[in-house]
Amino acid sequence: MAELLALDNVTAGYGESVVLEGISLTMQDGDSLALLGRNGVGKTSLLVTLMGLTSMHGGAIRWQGGDIVRLPTHLRAHAGLGWVPQERFMFPSLTVEEHLTVVARPGEWDVKKVYDVFPRLQERRSNMGNQLSGGEQQMLAIARALMVNPKLLLLDEPMEGLAPIIVQELTRVIRDLVVDRGMSVIIVEQHARLALSLTKRAIVLDRGRIVHESDSDSLMQDPETLNRLVAVA
Repeated sequence: MAELLALDNVTAGYGESVVLEGISLTMQDGDSLALLGRNGVGKTSLLVTLMGLTSMHGGAIRWQGGDIVRLPTHLRAHAGLGWVPQERFMFPSLTVEEHLTVVARPGEWDVKKVYDVFPRLQERRSNMGNQLSGGEQQMLAIARALMVNPKLLLLDEPMEGLAPIIVQELTRVIRDLVVDRGMSVIIVEQHARLALSLTKRAIVLDRGRIVHESDSDSLMQDPETLNRLVAVA
Protein backbone atom coordinates (compact mmCIF):
# COMPACT_ATOMS: atom_id res chain seq x y z
CA MET A 1 0.00 0.00 0.00
CA ALA A 2 1.12 3.57 -0.70
CA GLU A 3 2.28 5.83 2.10
CA LEU A 4 -0.49 8.27 2.98
CA LEU A 5 0.91 10.24 5.91
CA ALA A 6 4.30 10.50 7.57
CA LEU A 7 5.43 12.54 10.57
CA ASP A 8 9.18 12.74 11.06
CA ASN A 9 10.37 13.95 14.47
CA VAL A 10 7.59 16.54 14.73
CA THR A 11 7.84 19.04 17.57
CA ALA A 12 4.93 21.48 17.79
CA GLY A 13 2.80 23.54 20.15
CA TYR A 14 1.12 26.88 20.64
CA GLY A 15 3.31 29.95 20.20
CA GLU A 16 6.56 29.26 22.01
CA SER A 17 5.01 26.51 24.14
CA VAL A 18 5.95 22.98 23.06
CA VAL A 19 3.26 20.30 23.44
CA LEU A 20 4.43 17.55 21.06
CA GLU A 21 8.04 16.36 21.07
CA GLY A 22 9.72 14.14 18.51
CA ILE A 23 6.57 12.54 17.08
CA SER A 24 7.28 10.08 14.26
CA LEU A 25 4.66 7.85 12.64
CA THR A 26 3.52 6.64 9.26
CA MET A 27 0.16 5.60 7.86
CA GLN A 28 -0.58 3.66 4.70
CA ASP A 29 -3.65 4.03 2.53
CA GLY A 30 -6.46 2.13 4.28
CA ASP A 31 -4.72 2.21 7.66
CA SER A 32 -6.56 2.98 10.91
CA LEU A 33 -5.01 4.30 14.11
CA ALA A 34 -6.27 4.68 17.68
CA LEU A 35 -4.55 7.65 19.34
CA LEU A 36 -4.76 7.06 23.07
CA GLY A 37 -3.53 8.55 26.34
CA ARG A 38 -4.67 10.34 29.46
CA ASN A 39 -6.14 13.83 29.32
CA GLY A 40 -3.74 16.60 28.40
CA VAL A 41 -0.99 14.48 26.83
CA GLY A 42 -1.24 16.00 23.34
CA LYS A 43 -3.76 13.87 21.44
CA THR A 44 -5.89 16.76 20.18
CA SER A 45 -2.74 18.81 19.59
CA LEU A 46 -1.50 16.10 17.23
CA LEU A 47 -4.70 16.27 15.17
CA VAL A 48 -4.70 20.06 14.98
CA THR A 49 -1.01 19.95 14.03
CA LEU A 50 -1.98 17.76 11.08
CA MET A 51 -4.50 20.47 10.14
CA GLY A 52 -1.89 23.23 10.40
CA LEU A 53 -3.30 24.93 13.50
CA THR A 54 -0.24 24.79 15.76
CA SER A 55 3.26 26.23 15.62
CA MET A 56 5.82 23.82 14.17
CA HIS A 57 9.13 23.91 16.05
CA GLY A 58 10.79 21.12 14.11
CA GLY A 59 10.35 18.04 11.99
CA ALA A 60 8.42 17.28 8.81
CA ILE A 61 4.91 16.28 7.80
CA ARG A 62 4.46 14.52 4.48
CA TRP A 63 1.08 13.92 2.88
CA GLN A 64 1.06 11.49 -0.03
CA GLY A 65 4.77 12.14 -0.40
CA GLY A 66 4.63 15.96 -0.39
CA ASP A 67 5.69 18.35 2.39
CA ILE A 68 2.61 20.11 3.87
CA VAL A 69 4.20 21.95 6.81
CA ARG A 70 3.55 25.35 5.17
CA LEU A 71 0.23 24.39 3.61
CA PRO A 72 -2.74 26.34 5.07
CA THR A 73 -5.59 24.49 6.71
CA HIS A 74 -8.14 24.87 3.90
CA LEU A 75 -5.69 23.45 1.37
CA ARG A 76 -4.99 20.49 3.64
CA ALA A 77 -8.73 19.82 3.63
CA HIS A 78 -8.79 20.13 -0.16
CA ALA A 79 -5.89 17.66 -0.30
CA GLY A 80 -7.92 15.05 1.57
CA LEU A 81 -7.68 15.61 5.33
CA GLY A 82 -11.15 15.45 6.87
CA TRP A 83 -11.32 16.80 10.44
CA VAL A 84 -14.11 16.23 12.96
CA PRO A 85 -13.16 18.56 15.84
CA GLN A 86 -14.09 17.86 19.43
CA GLU A 87 -16.05 21.15 19.56
CA ARG A 88 -18.07 20.23 16.41
CA PHE A 89 -18.23 23.91 15.29
CA MET A 90 -21.87 24.14 14.22
CA PHE A 91 -22.88 27.32 12.37
CA PRO A 92 -26.15 28.69 13.81
CA SER A 93 -26.94 30.54 10.55
CA LEU A 94 -26.73 27.40 8.36
CA THR A 95 -29.23 24.58 7.98
CA VAL A 96 -28.13 20.97 8.17
CA GLU A 97 -28.09 20.69 4.40
CA GLU A 98 -26.17 23.94 4.01
CA HIS A 99 -23.53 22.63 6.43
CA LEU A 100 -23.05 19.78 3.97
CA THR A 101 -23.22 21.57 0.64
CA VAL A 102 -20.98 24.49 1.60
CA VAL A 103 -17.94 22.19 2.00
CA ALA A 104 -18.77 19.64 -0.70
CA ARG A 105 -15.98 18.50 -2.98
CA PRO A 106 -16.20 16.07 -5.92
CA GLY A 107 -16.01 12.40 -5.06
CA GLU A 108 -17.82 9.39 -3.72
CA TRP A 109 -19.62 11.21 -0.91
CA ASP A 110 -22.56 13.48 -1.73
CA VAL A 111 -25.65 14.65 0.15
CA LYS A 112 -27.70 11.59 -0.81
CA LYS A 113 -25.04 9.16 0.35
CA VAL A 114 -24.56 11.03 3.61
CA TYR A 115 -28.31 10.94 4.24
CA ASP A 116 -28.27 7.20 3.58
CA VAL A 117 -25.74 6.83 6.40
CA PHE A 118 -27.43 9.39 8.69
CA PRO A 119 -31.19 9.30 7.94
CA ARG A 120 -31.82 11.45 11.01
CA LEU A 121 -29.97 14.30 9.32
CA GLN A 122 -32.26 14.05 6.32
CA GLU A 123 -35.21 14.41 8.67
CA ARG A 124 -33.59 17.52 10.17
CA ARG A 125 -32.16 18.91 6.93
CA SER A 126 -33.97 22.26 7.25
CA ASN A 127 -33.04 22.80 10.90
CA MET A 128 -30.28 25.19 11.90
CA GLY A 129 -27.08 23.80 13.37
CA ASN A 130 -27.87 25.13 16.85
CA GLN A 131 -31.30 23.48 16.81
CA LEU A 132 -29.82 19.97 16.89
CA SER A 133 -29.19 17.72 19.86
CA GLY A 134 -25.61 16.90 20.80
CA GLY A 135 -25.84 13.55 19.06
CA GLU A 136 -27.29 15.09 15.91
CA GLN A 137 -24.53 17.71 15.91
CA GLN A 138 -21.92 14.97 16.08
CA MET A 139 -23.58 13.14 13.20
CA LEU A 140 -23.53 16.37 11.21
CA ALA A 141 -19.86 17.02 12.06
CA ILE A 142 -18.91 13.58 10.72
CA ALA A 143 -21.19 13.96 7.68
CA ARG A 144 -19.69 17.36 6.90
CA ALA A 145 -16.18 15.90 7.00
CA LEU A 146 -17.27 13.11 4.63
CA MET A 147 -18.56 15.71 2.15
CA VAL A 148 -14.95 16.87 1.73
CA ASN A 149 -14.35 13.34 0.36
CA PRO A 150 -11.33 12.79 2.61
CA LYS A 151 -8.54 10.30 2.16
CA LEU A 152 -7.93 10.42 5.93
CA LEU A 153 -10.61 11.10 8.54
CA LEU A 154 -9.50 12.65 11.85
CA LEU A 155 -12.01 11.99 14.66
CA ASP A 156 -11.46 13.88 17.92
CA GLU A 157 -13.47 12.37 20.81
CA PRO A 158 -16.48 11.48 18.63
CA MET A 159 -18.37 9.82 21.51
CA GLU A 160 -17.82 12.49 24.16
CA GLY A 161 -20.93 13.37 26.16
CA LEU A 162 -23.33 11.34 24.04
CA ALA A 163 -26.14 9.06 25.17
CA PRO A 164 -25.38 5.32 24.95
CA ILE A 165 -27.87 4.79 22.09
CA ILE A 166 -26.12 7.51 20.04
CA VAL A 167 -22.72 6.01 20.86
CA GLN A 168 -23.97 2.69 19.50
CA GLU A 169 -25.21 4.33 16.30
CA LEU A 170 -21.99 6.28 15.71
CA THR A 171 -19.91 3.19 16.48
CA ARG A 172 -21.82 1.33 13.78
CA VAL A 173 -21.20 4.14 11.29
CA ILE A 174 -17.48 4.42 12.06
CA ARG A 175 -17.05 0.64 11.90
CA ASP A 176 -18.72 0.65 8.49
CA LEU A 177 -16.40 3.42 7.28
CA VAL A 178 -13.22 1.83 8.61
CA VAL A 179 -13.80 -1.92 8.45
CA ASP A 180 -16.21 -2.30 5.54
CA ARG A 181 -15.23 0.65 3.34
CA GLY A 182 -11.51 0.70 4.22
CA MET A 183 -11.36 4.41 5.01
CA SER A 184 -8.14 5.66 6.60
CA VAL A 185 -8.82 7.12 10.04
CA ILE A 186 -7.18 8.43 13.20
CA ILE A 187 -9.46 8.21 16.25
CA VAL A 188 -8.83 10.09 19.49
CA GLU A 189 -11.13 8.54 22.07
CA GLN A 190 -11.22 8.31 25.88
CA HIS A 191 -13.08 5.00 25.55
CA ALA A 192 -9.86 3.18 24.71
CA ARG A 193 -11.36 -0.26 24.16
CA LEU A 194 -13.91 1.18 21.76
CA ALA A 195 -11.20 2.92 19.74
CA LEU A 196 -9.10 -0.24 19.68
CA SER A 197 -12.06 -2.28 18.44
CA LEU A 198 -12.38 0.05 15.44
CA THR A 199 -8.73 0.27 14.38
CA LYS A 200 -5.76 -1.81 13.22
CA ARG A 201 -3.00 0.03 15.09
CA ALA A 202 -2.60 1.98 18.32
CA ILE A 203 -0.31 4.73 19.59
CA VAL A 204 -0.26 5.98 23.17
CA LEU A 205 0.98 9.45 24.04
CA ASP A 206 2.33 10.70 27.36
CA ARG A 207 3.60 14.24 27.90
CA GLY A 208 3.66 14.87 24.19
CA ARG A 209 5.72 11.81 23.28
CA ILE A 210 4.85 8.39 21.87
CA VAL A 211 5.34 5.85 24.67
CA HIS A 212 3.70 2.80 23.08
CA GLU A 213 3.05 1.48 19.57
CA SER A 214 1.39 -1.81 18.70
CA ASP A 215 -1.44 -3.34 16.75
CA SER A 216 -4.80 -2.58 18.36
CA ASP A 217 -5.77 -6.17 18.99
CA SER A 218 -2.65 -7.03 20.99
CA LEU A 219 -3.09 -3.96 23.21
CA MET A 220 -6.75 -4.86 23.71
CA GLN A 221 -5.66 -8.35 24.82
CA ASP A 222 -3.15 -6.92 27.33
CA PRO A 223 -5.33 -5.22 29.96
CA GLU A 224 -2.42 -4.69 32.37
CA THR A 225 -0.50 -2.62 29.82
CA LEU A 226 -3.62 -0.86 28.63
CA ASN A 227 -4.62 0.12 32.16
CA ARG A 228 -1.12 1.32 32.95
CA LEU A 229 -0.95 3.47 29.85
CA VAL A 230 -4.42 5.02 29.76
CA ALA A 231 -5.92 4.27 33.18
CA VAL A 232 -9.09 2.65 31.85
CA ALA A 233 -11.44 0.77 34.13
